[in-house]
Amino acid sequence: MRFSVACITALSASGLASAGSWFGGSDVSVKDADKVPGESPLEFCDKDHAKDTVQIEKVDLLPNPPEAGSELVIHATGTVYEPIVKGAYVQIVVKYGLIRLLSTKADLCDQVENVDMKCPIEKGVLSIVKTVEIPKEVPPGTYNVFADVYNSDETPITCLQATVTFGMGKKTVESIEPASDL
Repeated sequence: MRFSVACITALSASGLASAGSWFGGSDVSVKDADKVPGESPLEFCDKDHAKDTVQIEKVDLLPNPPEAGSELVIHATGTVYEPIVKGAYVQIVVKYGLIRLLSTKADLCDQVENVDMKCPIEKGVLSIVKTVEIPKEVPPGTYNVFADVYNSDETPITCLQATVTFGMGKKTVESIEPASDL
């Protein structure tokens, strides 16, 4: 699960959604202009996407926002314009607030096996549905995830990011005490 958001971010771009333990809680911050189409906290990185070999058409999460201790269903669709081959990789950075939890380079072809696929991934439209369990032990706080994905020849596949806040205590009408009269 250590590549959870990275996989959902990077792999869902090509319809190769994996999932993870980072999404959940009450607040999701996404700018509409950069948002990946669909119901998810994903957004495109602030860089040129003209040469990306994958076009993300839609990523939906159910529930959105995801919740710790529940099942998460990921439905991702996209178009692959050039085959994704052995040697493709994802550069992943996960931060908890300002603290870097993970910074690593992962083999993309190893990761796609989590959604019953294997490299090479041929050109065409892909649609993936994956269900995962999100651990209830996800610590409350804000998580920032960045996944930059490249093919073996260094051509960009996609670059995605997400910001998710877990369990920071949503207030409901019932939990708000009325102000006392002065």
